[in-house]
Amino acid sequence: MKTKNLISTTANLLSVLLALTTFSAFAQNDTNRFRALVLAERGDQHEAFVVAALEWLKGTAARDHFAMDIFENPNQFNKAFLAKYQVFIQLNYPPYRWSDEAKAAFQDYVEQGRGGWVGLHHATLLGEFDGYPMWPWFSDFMGGIRFKTYIAKRVAGTVVVEDAAHPCLKGLPETFVIGEEEWYTYNKDPRPNVHVLAHVDESSYQPSSDIKMGDHPVIWTNEKMKARNVYILMGHHPSLFTNDDYKTLLRNSILWAAGDKNSAIKTDAITK
Repeated sequence: MKTKNLISTTANLLSVLLALTTFSAFAQNDTNRFRALVLAERGDQHEAFVVAALEWLKGTAARDHFAMDIFENPNQFNKAFLAKYQVFIQLNYPPYRWSDEAKAAFQDYVEQGRGGWVGLHHATLLGEFDGYPMWPWFSDFMGGIRFKTYIAKRVAGTVVVEDAAHPCLKGLPETFVIGEEEWYTYNKDPRPNVHVLAHVDESSYQPSSDIKMGDHPVIWTNEKMKARNVYILMGHHPSLFTNDDYKTLLRNSILWAAGDKNSAIKTDAITK
């Protein structure tokens, strides 16, 4: 009986060890490539877009093996907190309602290249809103602009790629259509102060609109900052997540900004 019990015990131990070895190997092969912070604006006119974006982000994080933490305000952000993240995704949250500590931490994060940044749509709502003053540093970061107006009725427009070699635009056609967008305009063209990756052809608006800028950048990066950064103006309507070109753009941008060494979109030509 003792021999049988010893054999049984040994077999059980081997089974446990085998299981632990298998789990350890799985965990090692399934590690996250990076961690993303998502600052999401909730409860306003962009709620439907944000809900769709978060659902898409969760699926993308699972497929591309990165971790993601979602926050609805920047109250707890400081330098030590942001140091945990390789990319900061500003999901329509505007450049106001931030504490002074959060502003200073974010500025340091971008200027010193602590991580990357992807900003969508409402991130350029620059000016005096809801009793909050203008954030001058953020305006300079976005090319020295101030929000002017937008196409409230929403129209479709054709985006024209200018820098097809940039990783954020990898796999995109020379032009692609974005539907039901608000198309923000600014007090001046950011082009002299940023590297424009794409603009919208205002003559393509359907239905047509008199709200125009002339030269109208809609995707750009500020190469004066050490952080990989990209702003994408489009981000109002949830139907964007049925648009394969938009999803490709957003995925490319996140992986590039995160500086993921295993990313298929990384190229030797891009050093920032």
